[in-house]
Amino acid sequence: MSRIGKLPVQVPAGVTVKVDGHTVHVKGPKGELTRTIHPEIGVKLEGSTITVSRPSDESAHKSLHGLSRTLIANMIEGCAKGYVKSLEITGVGYKAEPKPFGLQLALGYSHQIQYKAPAGIKLTAPQPTQVVIEGADKEKVGQVAAEIRSLRPPEPYKGKGIKYTGETIRRKAGKAGGK
Repeated sequence: MSRIGKLPVQVPAGVTVKVDGHTVHVKGPKGELTRTIHPEIGVKLEGSTITVSRPSDESAHKSLHGLSRTLIANMIEGCAKGYVKSLEITGVGYKAEPKPFGLQLALGYSHQIQYKAPAGIKLTAPQPTQVVIEGADKEKVGQVAAEIRSLRPPEPYKGKGIKYTGETIRRKAGKAGGK
C-alpha cells in the first residue's frame, strides 16, 4: 500500500464534504472547492473520515492513490484554514499597491504592471514592499505567487526583484575592476 494513500483524511468541524461518484465537493469557512478524481480510484466518505482506495498494485494506480489522497486533504485544509504565501519586493522605487482588481506594481520598468487576481484569490500589500496571497486552493495560491515573482525575479548582483519570504538569493561578486 501507498504510505500516503492508505492514511484516512479527517474532516474537521465546520467543513462539509460530499462525494458524488468520482467528484468531491468541499465547503468550509474559507471557500468552496470541487475536484474530479481519476475514475479508477475509489473515494469513500464514512462519517467524518475519507478513505481512498486503488484497484490494483500497478505503478500507475500506486501513483494515483497517493496523489488523489493528497489532493483531497489539500482541499479540506484549504477550505478549513486557507493557504497563504508572501512575497518581498527589494529595490529602489519598487512597490506594490492594492487595487480593486488586484495589484499595481512598480518594478523599475517604464510602466506600471497591473496584475488581476483570479477568482478565489485575495491579494493584499500590508507594506509597499510586501505582498500577501491568500486563498482556499493551494494550487492557485502557488501559481499566483509564481506569476507575480516572474514579473521581476531577483537578480544575483544586487538582489533586486520579487522573492518569496524566507528565500535566499545566491549573490555573485560584480566585475573585478581594472588595474
